[in-house]
Amino acid sequence: MEKKQAAFAGTWYPGTAGECDTAIQQFLKEGRGRLEGDFAGGIVPHAGWHFSGSIACRVIASLLPKAPNAVDTILMFGAHMHSQSQPFTMGHGFIETPFGEIEVDKELVEKIAGNNIQKLSPKNFPDENTLELQYPFIKYFFPKAKIAVIGVAPSDLAAIIGGMAVEEAKKLDRHIRVIGSTDMTHYGPDFGFTPKGIGEEAVDWVAGKNDRKAIGAMEKMDEAGIIAQGLDNKNMCCPGAVAATLSACKKNGAVKAIELDYATSFEKTRSNSFVGYAGMLYARL
Repeated sequence: MEKKQAAFAGTWYPGTAGECDTAIQQFLKEGRGRLEGDFAGGIVPHAGWHFSGSIACRVIASLLPKAPNAVDTILMFGAHMHSQSQPFTMGHGFIETPFGEIEVDKELVEKIAGNNIQKLSPKNFPDENTLELQYPFIKYFFPKAKIAVIGVAPSDLAAIIGGMAVEEAKKLDRHIRVIGSTDMTHYGPDFGFTPKGIGEEAVDWVAGKNDRKAIGAMEKMDEAGIIAQGLDNKNMCCPGAVAATLSACKKNGAVKAIELDYATSFEKTRSNSFVGYAGMLYARL
């Protein structure tokens, strides 16, 4: 069976199981740690683990159910895409991680893809940090789960895809968790976005205002608002993935949003160019 090779192991995140395990154990001690609750899914950032791995790790850890191995499949949305981009998925095979391989849920993917989502082989699947940075966490916390991973454009179709994916999972009696991947505002000369100049005042604007608008839409679970925020305010790089995730989480029983954590890369490396990161969880109760 074909396998998607890791492209960022050893650079964006550790390349061995031992190093990944050490990083994960440290991440779980940070911030609010892992939250307890019945969570349908969550939103994670996707920068290198040095910058945002702690937030992503704690969101994914919080998705663990009380019963071991009770999750059959992780439904994951991500990818950097334009509004007119065609959605895509990995049609079959396995995904490489330092902890071992994750199997693609081929039966579920076939149902989700239909005639409107492009199915790609592992060999032709893009090297997407939005997706790959989460694979080791998924394998670590859900070692028996399969995966269905989908690239979703920032359009009205995103929410439709998210909801439909959960409906198909329910028809197959899959017990799922949903993960969506986005970073927040990419600010500074390196990104060609400096509406508030440079320096700490710009950081305050990003963290206190621009990213807050996007987080507010996430808290309201407003798919259309998410797309508008990302396109109009440049405060999410993957609003399509977020919109799909919100729709999927609601179909999966979510009724409440919880902000786990927020940070910026400026806190790790003081620079005129920096990125915001948010971690969100969607609870059933």
